[in-house]
Amino acid sequence: MHQRKNEIEYNLSKLQQPILKNQFKSVEGVSTNEENNKKYIPKAISKESFGSEESIASETKDIVGSVKRFLVALYWFVYPYTMFGRTLSTISASLLAVDKLSDISSPLFFIGVIQALLPFSLMDFYVNGVNQLYDYEIDKINKPFLPLPSGAFSLTTGVVITVSSAIMGFLASYMIGSWPLFWGLLSFFLIWSGYSIKGPFLRWKKNPLLAATCIYTTLALIFPISFFYHMKTFVLKRAVAFPKPLMFFVAFTSIYSLGIALFKDIPDIEGDKAFGIQSFSTRLGQKKVFWICVSILESAFGVAILAGLSSSHLWVKLVTGLGNAVLASILWNQAKFVDLSDKASIRSYYMLIWKLLYVAYFLTPLIR
Repeated sequence: MHQRKNEIEYNLSKLQQPILKNQFKSVEGVSTNEENNKKYIPKAISKESFGSEESIASETKDIVGSVKRFLVALYWFVYPYTMFGRTLSTISASLLAVDKLSDISSPLFFIGVIQALLPFSLMDFYVNGVNQLYDYEIDKINKPFLPLPSGAFSLTTGVVITVSSAIMGFLASYMIGSWPLFWGLLSFFLIWSGYSIKGPFLRWKKNPLLAATCIYTTLALIFPISFFYHMKTFVLKRAVAFPKPLMFFVAFTSIYSLGIALFKDIPDIEGDKAFGIQSFSTRLGQKKVFWICVSILESAFGVAILAGLSSSHLWVKLVTGLGNAVLASILWNQAKFVDLSDKASIRSYYMLIWKLLYVAYFLTPLIR
């Protein structure tokens, strides 16, 4: 009986061993899995972190890309060549107000230039914006690459930029407190509102004489006179005068701006005809207007050469005389290669006209 009991106990102990071993293995398995889990947890976190970093980098890249696209569209919204030309006009007219070299080295001069640039740069956005908003349908034919017809800007975005720019321009002028700048800015605003906006007695661009008058008044009178008297009376605190250099500046820009006014509509003849805008190009034909413009621009350089030769300083005669003669020859020679059936060729020559004006702005202040 005792032996039988021992056998049963032995068999039970033998049966329990695998169970215990299995239990032990199970516990070890849990322990091992936990260790493995612990081992791989950092790796899992690092992958999630890496994914988040990739997502953040992608979002940042998208934001940067969107900002770049917006700035490029904004650049074309303002017609950069006109803004650049007006900026150089500001500097050139300001230099005419200088009586001695020490005035240029003064911080007041640079502050005065910035004061003139700020409100007029903001108003440039308004002037170009209001024109593009009211020319939206025409530009689909004439200038489909612009931000509004191309879809880079919505009409709402265009309105917001245009209106806010005008408000900020007037606010900047008010804070500066210069009356020459304020009246110049107000005239700039009113003339180009009348040029573009559709309404009774408005939309002056439909009449070729009124359109040319707007450009002439702006380039030849508002810009040089406003900037000159701002620098002369408000910044340098000197007496009002209308010196010979300013007379020449007005004479030169009067003639040159007339050439620009006539030329600007030459490549837009198709859209102008479709929407009933009677420009000189639609009335007289592209070729005739083109050569009239070239002749007018050449005469402007002729005036510049004569003004330079009238100076009492030999170096001024040489620099301004030769400089303007070179500009005139470039203008004439390039005119021979313009293909009037190709919009790109016409626009390229139009850009050349502006570039030559930029150089002339550097020569103008030298004439004394």
